[in-house]
Parts: sequence; C-alpha cells; structure tokens
Amino acid sequence: MSEQAATTGGRVALVTGATSGIGRACALRLAADGFAVVVGGRNEGRATTVVHEIVAKGGKASTALGDVADPAYGDAAVATAVADHGRLDVLVNAAGVITRADAEGTSDDEWHRVMSTNVDGVFRTSRAAVPAMRAVGGGAIVNISSTCGLVGNPSLVAYCASKAAVSNMTRAMALDHAAEGIRVNAVCPGAVDTDMLYSERDDSSEEVLAMNLPSIPEGRVPAGEEIAHVVSFLADERSRHVNGANVSVDGGFTAQ
Repeated sequence: MSEQAATTGGRVALVTGATSGIGRACALRLAADGFAVVVGGRNEGRATTVVHEIVAKGGKASTALGDVADPAYGDAAVATAVADHGRLDVLVNAAGVITRADAEGTSDDEWHRVMSTNVDGVFRTSRAAVPAMRAVGGGAIVNISSTCGLVGNPSLVAYCASKAAVSNMTRAMALDHAAEGIRVNAVCPGAVDTDMLYSERDDSSEEVLAMNLPSIPEGRVPAGEEIAHVVSFLADERSRHVNGANVSVDGGFTAQ
C-alpha cells in the first residue's frame, strides 16, 4: 500500500497503462469523477507522478506497479486495489503496445510482445476483476481497443489482430457477466495525439499529424482527454444499459 492510499467507501477504479497517454488521461478523469484510482504501470516514477497529481487535487490514489504481460500482474493489481481501497468497481484496460510492420516484417518476438500485452494482459486483468466486482454487486470493465480492431490498417498486422481480439473479447465477456451486473464495453479510438501515435516512426510529430488528417472526416486528431470522457461515461451508471459495445471515437474514420 502506498502512502497515498486510503480506505474509502466510494467507488474504486483500476487503470492499467495509466502512466502515459490515454491511460493517464483516464486515471485523471476518473479521479475527477470521484473514484479512488489505482494507477497501473511499469514506470514507478511516472506512476508516482500521476498519484501525486490526483492527491494534490483532493483525490485518492495508489499504485499497482508491474507489466500486464506478466501472468501474475492481473491478480496482483486487483488485490492491490481491494487492499488499498476496500473494493473494485471499475477496470480500465488501457495498457498497450504497437509494432508497425506487415506480416513479413513482424518477428515472432514482436508478435508475442503485442499479443501478451494487448490481449493476454486485458484477459488476465479482466478475469481477476470479475470476482472483486461480483463481491460488490457489479461493476464496469472498459477496454481500450482501437479502430484497428474494427477495420484493417496497413503495416499494423499484429496491432490489428490484437485489437480485434480485444473487441470480440469485450462482447463475449459482456454476455457472460451481464446477469451479474458487470458491464464490459470497449472504446475504439482512431489516431490520438499521444506518444503511441509517434512511436516507431522516423517522421516528425507535425508530419505524423498531417498524414493522419486526410482520413479523418472531422479533420483533426484529438487529445487523450477526449477519449477519457467516453471512458468516464462507460464507467458510470449513466451508461447502465450499455453493454458489449465497441464505441468508435474517431472523428468519423470508420463511418467511411
């Protein structure tokens, strides 16, 4: 238990990949919504920074350090949430990695790295969350999928395969646990102005943004905070009849 942790009778959210990008935005958004937040991530310094930011604004937070690709991480992170804050109401699976290559250019190691993080990590952490949510009468799991889970994208074969798995895992788990009051939904962002958009590229940030704009009818690339607002809705009772959905947040990209 971190020194910032505090037992609370309120709602508790675990966010994986919460040290940067969409995950960080989700952690801050849920804290602003009144959740005690467990900040999941591999980098202790970044995780502690997010915790301090939440606490400085009057929120409650602690860390669950580790790699979602580690088979033991999901159980440990959920146990941390319950130990630190007494319960678990929401899980946001935001941890993810990307490899930019076609099938011939993707090594076995790269394939397994993407799958172990993007698919296995979501599965194991969600599996661990179900009993904890059942114990408090229900909850919400929100997976960060991608438009790449709904349509193909060149030179992203491993990433597309992994996010398609997340999108259909979302549907299957929603059916399995609906009667228990556990909702499972996914948010499917398109291009988002985070570090992942620029990773494994030689182009400048301005060039990357410019090359994405023609495919987005709205004509802009959003910030991670815009994705977090949709996650906030799916995590809340406002969306209590939304289950098994894959919600595109892409400025119209998949409507084409």
